Amino acid sequence: MTRLIVLEGLDGAGTTTQARRLVAHLNAKGGKAHLTREPSDGPIGQLIRQMLTGHHAIENQAIAQSTFGLLFAADRLDHLQREVEVQLAAGAMVVSDRWYHSSLAYQGTGADRDWITTLNARARKPDLTIFLSVRPEVAAARRISAGRIQELFEDMRMQEEVAAGYKATISELAAQGERIETIDGEASPDAVFGAIVALVGTLAP
Repeated sequence: MTRLIVLEGLDGAGTTTQARRLVAHLNAKGGKAHLTREPSDGPIGQLIRQMLTGHHAIENQAIAQSTFGLLFAADRLDHLQREVEVQLAAGAMVVSDRWYHSSLAYQGTGADRDWITTLNARARKPDLTIFLSVRPEVAAARRISAGRIQELFEDMRMQEEVAAGYKATISELAAQGERIETIDGEASPDAVFGAIVALVGTLAP
């Protein structure tokens, strides 16, 4: 089975933890699964991560959302060619912590949504996207509890906009036939994981 599965949600929703658990579970069951993430670990992804934590900042100016839109789209296509397609061709199920849904939810709040869609038109459509639904205030409390350094998109106002962006993105893509399932990300980690495994189990072999 070669499939691309994506986990999406606000920062603090638990996508990273659950993606790791899912890959470990699939491999333990005798499957072949590969874990990846966005921004990727490629050269463009590393640049984005530096920018998100304040490196390469422009003095007295916020970095334009359109700049991030271009960088994320470039990283996604590089990620696809460099890693994702290679793993899929080798017969692995690829589990990605974020995909183009994040760009539509995050950059789509501050840049033209149609333009972001166009930039990502050549990105591979996931076979299954699982959205972990968590309220912005709950996600913020989790980030604080984990002692995370706040990144560019993590202030409460921005996260509320992103939550609205995700809602619009899910509605739009689902109407176009993309399979996107929503899970209550505020449930216990084990309950969330069980729901994820059940959804993955519905994919055709």
